[in-house]
Amino acid sequence: MNVMERAVTPGYLLRFTIPTMIMLIFNSFYTMVDGAFVSNFVATSALSAVNIVYPALNLVFAVGIMLATGGSAIVGRQMGEGKNQEARENFSLVVAAGTVLGVLIGVGGLVFASPLVRALGASDAIFQHCYDYLIYMSGFTPFAVLQLLFQYLFVTAGRPNLGLISTVAGGLANIILDYVFIVPLQMGIKGAAIATGIGFMIPAVTGLIYFSVCRSQHLHFTKPVLRGDILVQACANGSSEMVTNLAIAVTTFLFNLEMMRWLGEDGVAAITIVFYADFLFVAMFLGYTSGVAPLFSYNYGAQNHERLQKLFRLSLLFIAVGSAAAYGASLAFSGPVVGFFARRGTQVFDIALHGMLLYAISFLLKGVNIFASGLFTALSNGKVSAFLSFLRTFGFLVLCIFVLPRIWGVNGIWLAIPVAEVLSLAVSIWCLVRFRKVYHYA
Repeated sequence: MNVMERAVTPGYLLRFTIPTMIMLIFNSFYTMVDGAFVSNFVATSALSAVNIVYPALNLVFAVGIMLATGGSAIVGRQMGEGKNQEARENFSLVVAAGTVLGVLIGVGGLVFASPLVRALGASDAIFQHCYDYLIYMSGFTPFAVLQLLFQYLFVTAGRPNLGLISTVAGGLANIILDYVFIVPLQMGIKGAAIATGIGFMIPAVTGLIYFSVCRSQHLHFTKPVLRGDILVQACANGSSEMVTNLAIAVTTFLFNLEMMRWLGEDGVAAITIVFYADFLFVAMFLGYTSGVAPLFSYNYGAQNHERLQKLFRLSLLFIAVGSAAAYGASLAFSGPVVGFFARRGTQVFDIALHGMLLYAISFLLKGVNIFASGLFTALSNGKVSAFLSFLRTFGFLVLCIFVLPRIWGVNGIWLAIPVAEVLSLAVSIWCLVRFRKVYHYA
């Protein structure tokens, strides 16, 4: 029996989504380790440099996730409709398009690195760190896009465990090479970039090999058919996730400017630490939504309304439990998490710990907002998904970044995301109720 057609139970849902959750949690963890090596063995200013460059790297992630989510929704729906050959052709087309875009973005990063770093707000003190990090990361851009594509497409192919294994392997390689390049070889931030790039290569190469060799599976590489409408549909359907990542790039830039204005480079380093912690705690929601999305796509394509309703109800239950767990963990482990990057008693540690306690409120709200946007992507309604993502990650957030610090000072910076999540939650709930009869998920 096709794994997509098995009875929907809590155990089945967890078996299907846990690999993706673990994969993204581990992804976040090794990103944190990357930052810890940079902060502890290079300099705190180097950690600030990583966050300064992050908006540029987010363009890569935006392209990869747009194609991955939009493409996997199309492929999953077509598999549910029994159009397996067409699904394989479109799958191959999406991977080819992602590779080409990855190469083009990487070349752009290499050519325009210096003016781009200046435009992102790098001061003279950290310019060289920023420049070096961007140059070396740009060389790995195609692999970064491919590893994002395969994280989603392994799930669509019914092989989430393979995605987990390859991501863990890439993460372990990143951690080991971080130590080797930064500590014994003294390569500084260049070593961190190279280690991260090699970490991208492992799941990317694994996906290329698997989908080339395993021809007996439902999903594998075949000669792609250039269908412009499919690429447009994939981009439009995944636009919400692209909006999210582009918005993160812009808002990270704005957060950096605000922190630089209020607290200088120590403030930028502190908010970088909190964002690293956010990656870890939110990975559970992103992983669950990514893992369950192909099930929604498949059953929507098959018009199995009963299964859609079971998936929706169980998803809300898991997210409610996960939200409470994430909030509690963020409070309980805020000290050790911040101490992973900055020594106790330093100004950076004190700023980040205070900020973490305020920022943690957002973990009670993020789960539903992330799931709502991901649900509409899975149902091939990119417009609603993009609308929700835009309000959550840009519209409401930019408003809060500009307004709240003028009212509450530095505390307003930390509370910008929690307040934006509250406003977004109201809109997410409205959309879930408004469209429940259209898609029969509730």
